[in-house]
Amino acid sequence: MQENTIIAAISTPAGIGGIAIIRLSGKGCIELVDNIFKSPKGSKLTNAKAYTVQFGSIIKDDTALDDVLISVFRSPHSFTGEDIVEISCHGSVYIQQNILQLLISVGASLAQPGEFTQRAFLNGKMDLSQAESVADLIASSSAATHRLAMNQMRGGFSNKLVELRAELLNFTSLIELELDFSEEDVEFANREHLKDAAHQIELHIKKLADSFSLGNAVKNGIPVAIIGETNAGKSTLLNFLLHEDKAIVSDIHGTTRDVIEDTINIQGLTFRLIDTAGIRDTVDVIESIGIERTFKKIKQANIVLWIVDAETSNEHIEQLAKKILPLAEDKKLILVYNKVDIISAERKAEKEKLLSDKIPERIFISAKYEQGTNILEDLLIQAASIPKISEQDVIVSNVRHYEALQKALIAIQRVTEGLDLKISGDFLSQDIRECMYYLGEITGQISTDEILGHIFSKFCIGK
Repeated sequence: MQENTIIAAISTPAGIGGIAIIRLSGKGCIELVDNIFKSPKGSKLTNAKAYTVQFGSIIKDDTALDDVLISVFRSPHSFTGEDIVEISCHGSVYIQQNILQLLISVGASLAQPGEFTQRAFLNGKMDLSQAESVADLIASSSAATHRLAMNQMRGGFSNKLVELRAELLNFTSLIELELDFSEEDVEFANREHLKDAAHQIELHIKKLADSFSLGNAVKNGIPVAIIGETNAGKSTLLNFLLHEDKAIVSDIHGTTRDVIEDTINIQGLTFRLIDTAGIRDTVDVIESIGIERTFKKIKQANIVLWIVDAETSNEHIEQLAKKILPLAEDKKLILVYNKVDIISAERKAEKEKLLSDKIPERIFISAKYEQGTNILEDLLIQAASIPKISEQDVIVSNVRHYEALQKALIAIQRVTEGLDLKISGDFLSQDIRECMYYLGEITGQISTDEILGHIFSKFCIGK
């Protein structure tokens, strides 16, 4: 990043809208915009107070390009820590592009993806985990993902890591102090106290790492595999839940030959629905590949919806169960009897008892006529078993953070083992510092240009 560069970008989504916002950041950006801005009262942006809005026109070639509102933010009390100007103009693509080109012609540079947030990080306005949460907040599509991103952006995760690093720093300082007085055989650090402290730190890191399974499911959607024989109604159910014709529905067996995925929001939670190829014996090579993928998706899913044509004989269902139950033994399995509109009450009662000891969760629906599907949505929420996430909960949802926590956990476990084995303090100190290193990677206290470039390249331009 060039510190003296003024960057500019359109921060609102591409296309036509009621208004658009063009953002600039960097030393001198207020003066730069002043050169193309004209206020009805002749006032200058350079004289404007911070956090105020000025009305006027953007002038190009002595002609008003648009009437705008300009917000002024002054260093260091801004998002990036630098002077910031935000131009709110009408949402015409022509106007947006002309104002941006005009800004570049008078000295601004086009911002790179994530460069505003990167400057906020480099200027100490937020740590790296908070910066990453900005992207998560923009991408949040449910109440749960929004809460996770807001908590992390406000420093919930960072504060816990700062506490852990402070404890580790105190820990290693005492041990390294002993090394300076090794000839006097002085012990500054009580080994029992250190052992207790290391154990507590290990528990905290493990708790954070273990929360990733929940955070990842909330962030990326809880995977739900829809499985069953051909023509059981899997694709019909998928289309209904998604409220669109995502999958082809046909009376011909084996229509779905590949995996079809999409997401749905139910009561604030995101579910990733996976429609799979129908399970049956086939000599068709392509269909066989689809069925193999079905079995793989069962292993990857948290929840399995086994769709069964309600007219299927009990004996055949029991035979299918021998194949499906072993694959779904560690999953939340819901048996869904479809086409309930065409069976008698007696047949329904028989099916209710079938496999009840092995699959307690079952439901009768008609995907075609949308019967019972609202109850199915409730069952999905129950099967997800997602606890209510409060603002105080620290949940890890970022793969990079999870990997760093795993490495930090291994390092602190070596410390506790070393204390039990009474190994030398210099080896203990090395493991403690390694643990601190991986925790510091998360917050950006330890970072490289390569890591920063990779993280911020995923951001949208203008943020």
